[in-house]
Amino acid sequence: MFYGKLIGGALGLLVLGPIGLIIGLFVGHMFDKGLIKTLRFASPENIARIKLSFFETTFLLSGYMAKADGHISKQEVDHTEMVISQMGLSAEQRTRAIELFRQGSAADFQPEPVIARFLEASGGQQQLKQTLLFFQISLAMADHTIDQAEQAALKRIAILLGFNEAQLQQMLRMAQAQGHFHGSGGATGAEPGTTLEDAYEALGVSESVDDKALKRAYRKLMSENHPDKLIAQGVPEDMVKIATEKSQDIQAAYEMIKKSRGLR
Repeated sequence: MFYGKLIGGALGLLVLGPIGLIIGLFVGHMFDKGLIKTLRFASPENIARIKLSFFETTFLLSGYMAKADGHISKQEVDHTEMVISQMGLSAEQRTRAIELFRQGSAADFQPEPVIARFLEASGGQQQLKQTLLFFQISLAMADHTIDQAEQAALKRIAILLGFNEAQLQQMLRMAQAQGHFHGSGGATGAEPGTTLEDAYEALGVSESVDDKALKRAYRKLMSENHPDKLIAQGVPEDMVKIATEKSQDIQAAYEMIKKSRGLR
């Protein structure tokens, strides 16, 4: 592919002469190189590889997270079974998911090589990393408490994925707040005791945020969790069903804030 070099060189020559030609060729070369990389990443073969890596990494880390505190609770087993059920996996895929979960829960399991392979396969896409981490956060919250061992395991995973502790803590707060709206189907309803503070926390903004910034934060979250976008990035279609449930929680939180502010 040479279009970048051709255009860059021509423009450089016209504007700066021979020196511009050299600069334009270099800039064009870098453009062509980046374009080729993008096209390769978006190829059907590579997307299939990312989906497989996402699937395997999710269930390996789920087993690791479930065993982080020394034992696997009934709630964690139920949560994993719910995930598998909602995904509508085939018998073969279900067997594979359970086997991966067991591997991850082994005493000698180490997440470092698993996450390294995932990052290599996914190209380090931020949204894929964030979606993967949210899956593990939801498992940790399955029994409604996150103990010290689970916190440490989440921190280990987060750092390996490139998130710092402050980012992890914000994601935890958002996930916990979004849980208050889970199942409300995007309506203004929420579980009893849910507050306006929970709604702001679910969107990751403060109560002092202005209307414009509020809408921007809401739209960003909805875009990040849009099914088509997640599938295009390599999240398996079956897992998107679960990931995008969060959009309904975000919608419900936003509706509560809109109502309180008298916004349309």
